[in-house]
Amino acid sequence: MINEYEVNSNTLALLPIGNQVTKVIEKQDSFLVNQTPSQIIDYSCRSFGSSYLGRHEGTKHLTGINYKAPIIIEETQSMIFFPTASPRFSKCAWIALNHVKNHIKYEEKSILYFQCGKNVELDISYGSLENQILRATKLESVLRKRKIF
Repeated sequence: MINEYEVNSNTLALLPIGNQVTKVIEKQDSFLVNQTPSQIIDYSCRSFGSSYLGRHEGTKHLTGINYKAPIIIEETQSMIFFPTASPRFSKCAWIALNHVKNHIKYEEKSILYFQCGKNVELDISYGSLENQILRATKLESVLRKRKIF
C-alpha cells in the first residue's frame, strides 16, 4: 500500500475501501492508497496549483452546480472527475469523465464501463450516475466553449 497518490491521465476511478483506504483503478493497474478518495482529489488539485475547495468554487461559478459538483483537476489534460455521492460521505467514489464509455443499471446499483475495457460496480442508482455524468459533461462543455480545453 502506498501513502500518497496524485491523479494522472491513466486514473479511471478512486473507490473508498474502509475508512482511510482507497482502491485506485488505472488503465493498466489497480492498487491501494492510504488516503480517502477526497484526500487524493484535494492532494491532486493542490499538485496542479489549486485545492479541492478552489476547484469546487470554479465549477460553481462556471456552471451553477454546487452539490456533488464535478471538478477540473487539471485543464490541459482534460482531467474532470465527478463524485458518486456527496464528498463529505466516506462512501463517495470519484470517476474520471474522459475515460467513461458507458453505464448500465444493475439491480439497485450501476456498472460503469471504461474505454480501456475495464468496468466497476458502483453503489449508486442508474439515475444518479446518469445525472453525475451529465453534470460533468456540462462542465466540460462550458470549458470547451471558453477554449480552456
